[in-house]
Amino acid sequence: MKTPYLTILFCLIYLTAFAHQGTLQGFVYDAATKTPLKGASVHIAGTDFSAYTNDLGEFKIKNIDPGNYQVQISFIGFQSVIQSFKISDGETTSLTFNMTNGSIDLSEIKVQAPNTHTQQLISQIDIKLRPVNNSQEVLRMVPGLFIGQHAGGGKAEQIFLRGFDIDHGTDISIMADGMPVNMVSHAHGQGYADLHFVIPELIDNVAFKKGPYTAEKGNFATAGWVEFQTKDVLDRSFMKAELGQFDTYRALGTFDLLGDKQNRQSAYIAGEYNFSNSYFDSPQNFQRINGIAKYNAKIGDNSIFNASVSHFWSKWNHSGQIPDRAVESGLISHFGAIDDKEGGLTSRTNANLKLTTKTADGDIIKNQLFYSNYNFELFSNFTFFLVDPLNGDQIKQKEKRNLFGYNGSYSHTGYIGSKTLETSVGISYRQDVTNNTELSRTINRTTTTSALMLGDINEMNMGFYLNQTVNLTSQISLNASIRYDWFNNQYLNLLTAHQGKAHAGIVSPKVNLYYAPVKNIQLYVNVGKGFHSNDSRAGGVPLVVEQKGKDILPAAYGSDLGVNWKPIPKLYINAAAWYLWLKQEFVYVGDEGVVEPSGRTVRKGIDLTIRYQLANNLFFDTDLNVTKPRSIDEENGNDYIPLAPVFSSTGGFTYRKSNGWNGSLRYRYLGDRPANEDNSIVAKGYFIADALVNYTKSRYNIGLSVMNILNTKWKQTQFATESRLKNETEPVNEIHFTAGSPFFAKLSLTYYLK
Repeated sequence: MKTPYLTILFCLIYLTAFAHQGTLQGFVYDAATKTPLKGASVHIAGTDFSAYTNDLGEFKIKNIDPGNYQVQISFIGFQSVIQSFKISDGETTSLTFNMTNGSIDLSEIKVQAPNTHTQQLISQIDIKLRPVNNSQEVLRMVPGLFIGQHAGGGKAEQIFLRGFDIDHGTDISIMADGMPVNMVSHAHGQGYADLHFVIPELIDNVAFKKGPYTAEKGNFATAGWVEFQTKDVLDRSFMKAELGQFDTYRALGTFDLLGDKQNRQSAYIAGEYNFSNSYFDSPQNFQRINGIAKYNAKIGDNSIFNASVSHFWSKWNHSGQIPDRAVESGLISHFGAIDDKEGGLTSRTNANLKLTTKTADGDIIKNQLFYSNYNFELFSNFTFFLVDPLNGDQIKQKEKRNLFGYNGSYSHTGYIGSKTLETSVGISYRQDVTNNTELSRTINRTTTTSALMLGDINEMNMGFYLNQTVNLTSQISLNASIRYDWFNNQYLNLLTAHQGKAHAGIVSPKVNLYYAPVKNIQLYVNVGKGFHSNDSRAGGVPLVVEQKGKDILPAAYGSDLGVNWKPIPKLYINAAAWYLWLKQEFVYVGDEGVVEPSGRTVRKGIDLTIRYQLANNLFFDTDLNVTKPRSIDEENGNDYIPLAPVFSSTGGFTYRKSNGWNGSLRYRYLGDRPANEDNSIVAKGYFIADALVNYTKSRYNIGLSVMNILNTKWKQTQFATESRLKNETEPVNEIHFTAGSPFFAKLSLTYYLK
């Protein structure tokens, strides 16, 4: 009978103790733009108390003993702030910080357990040190991610990451300002992700995570996910002009429309035009237009509203993939073409509305509505005269799409003593509706000889997640979450009048544990399940329908064991050993209009990332990635995964100053890799070095960038393809490639209007 009384007495003592403690809360803003800084580090000197700011720039630390303290606010690229404050019995102390731009100092990076699941240390460092200079560089911000362009700059890049040839986005989820970039059931292939509608200079931050460990990310997030946030507020207006070799031109203008940031609202517009004939023998006549208008306002004291509209248009010719034998025989040059009538046209118009609100209890509610109108037409010839010896094998892939959806979340922060308990729930919805998604055989882009596929796609995806992070101790943080996705796929075949339907759901649990045994060392274990959906046209396969659609959502199971370590203040190291297993799936091959089964696969590897500040303005970085990808269901020796990278590395030196001379010297290396299942055909690796030099003053910047400074002859993309040239009697299976850029220099001038 004594036990209940002892428990009540203990609780009274516990609550009484905390009744005499206080709270520190506050906001952190960018002094130039008056926008909140999300992810700023808050640390009370001489204690274990720390926190990170949320989407509204807010932080709160509870249960602090009465006394006098100092709090340090730090954020990469901003001057650290230290301020004294006092905690009184049972009272709340409120502070506001306006941070100004400053030099980058890696000693400010904190390696600690609290709230670590949402932190993006590497991306914060890299986006400040290595501003993106062109659209291709956008995705290279992710350590270990390689890209290849094989359509003259107009098509989405081919992506390689963690032992995957991801094609154009099948196993990586890509978002921009919360909108999905990946296109489900795309005319060219599942997950097609064209990011060229993002203007590089407007990127504010890049978030990413490798593996299927994040509850907020659903479809395609198997090898990982990447999310780009563009600037909500323009710190100053500027105009930029670029002039390069191979008839390359670019003009960009960004204009702040309201000027005064003190009035709690801002707006800007930006426009971009690109043209290039590129380095191929056949002029590419590449053109791209981008435009965006964005409005941001603080509504009352607790809400931020953001609205944007953007339009992207691109048109180009390209030389496609060419066979080794045609170059070796002298039929064409390394930069030549077999069919120079390839090319395409694409456009995307986006509308995006976001509202972030803090409730009276301090909870965060996010609501987002988005819409995209998308058009795509691509002409390609991969096999030349293999199928049609008379007219050639040119194909057309075309679609018109409307994409719309909603993202919503509710986040609550509770406290157990001085420890935080963060809970969030979310819902996502997207609907993709296409008209006349087409695959046809054509001649010279004008004459259609046969229709291979033609139909309408209607695909819906609903997602729900529950996510919880708890700081078990000052050294241990645990994140656990579960996600459920439901798909309803429909495909109306306009050639046969047959309508195929499939629906399925999938549950994806995830657990992430972080442990900081001593200062500046953090160990972590990530375990999770993810998936990528299959093309809706695979829903018409009898096997899928008979099994009630369960194979349209093949699962992926992953685990990471890693460490974040700062052995000295200005050296940051991340290392991880990882494993990823994928279930059997059906893959729609958009180039042929067929569905192929793909067996189970396993990938495992080691990632190493190093960021080192050699001097005040001199930085070194490198990423090393070793991978062993294999097919499980194939016999030894025939179990290689075509084009999957096995070793890659990127890195370089950066000299960074806000005024005067600055620049970088960078490299990227991709090792040899199998091009077919038995490794009898090898895709050759390459080593490429690039350089950038800038001279910056308060009102202007002059820059010179040089790609491939060693003028290396290399193959940017490679495929083992069976093809036949016009005068050949038998087909040949060998490497077909798109040439990488030779030495390419480009000058730029940026003028700041204020």
